[in-house]
Amino acid sequence: MLAAGVMTTIAPDAQANETVSLHNVMELAAIDSNFEFAKDVRFRRDIWALEFSFKPVRMIWVDIPQADGHMRRQLVWYMVYSVTNPGQALRPVQQPDKTFALERVDIPVQFVPKFVLKSHEFSREYPDRVIPLALPAIRMREDRNRNFLNSITMAKEEIPVGETRWGIAMWENIDPRIDFFSIYVRGLTNAYRWQDQPAGYTPGQDPIAKGRKFARKELKLNFWRPGDEYYENEKEIRYGTPTGPKYQWVFR
Repeated sequence: MLAAGVMTTIAPDAQANETVSLHNVMELAAIDSNFEFAKDVRFRRDIWALEFSFKPVRMIWVDIPQADGHMRRQLVWYMVYSVTNPGQALRPVQQPDKTFALERVDIPVQFVPKFVLKSHEFSREYPDRVIPLALPAIRMREDRNRNFLNSITMAKEEIPVGETRWGIAMWENIDPRIDFFSIYVRGLTNAYRWQDQPAGYTPGQDPIAKGRKFARKELKLNFWRPGDEYYENEKEIRYGTPTGPKYQWVFR
């Protein structure tokens, strides 16, 4: 069973300024620079956010079958987590005087997780993997009575308001020399930013939105591991860093 107090909770983060973006409509402005209606257009959207709780990063040895029929003992890094839909999404609603006010609405949310573990020393990223043989072993270790989902099964159903889903993120083949790393969690909010490249767009020739770049809001969890590469021990992993913040919300 998961003991009380072992989970760290990050409150949902939905900001009012994330419900609106101000952009020129690149495709129209490229046709005629005098199209004033295509300049400084406000794009509005609902913004929701989930509550995220996690247990410190741990490690487990698992026997993984190889193509030659043999088994290979492999160290898997993993993180137990839960997501809760608190409701209260931000919705911009037009008022009689043509201004917009924000209303709080309760809506179900589909959590499509993406976990990336990034090494700061070696600038290498490790995406979360679905390791079928590791999940039962982790479940037996953490809480055999709880239904843990992987990153694929987690995304299959919406989370109703007030409900919680439990999951496990897993990584393999992590460089044992890593001392400082961060875990980026995408999918906890639908907030995003985008930027066009109007200089490279030719109307009538290029597809709509050519060069458009999106940056999605992600939770960045920071860790450090003051150990060595020869003896990987989960007890050496610390949440936070000696000089920096424990977590940040970032766009990337």
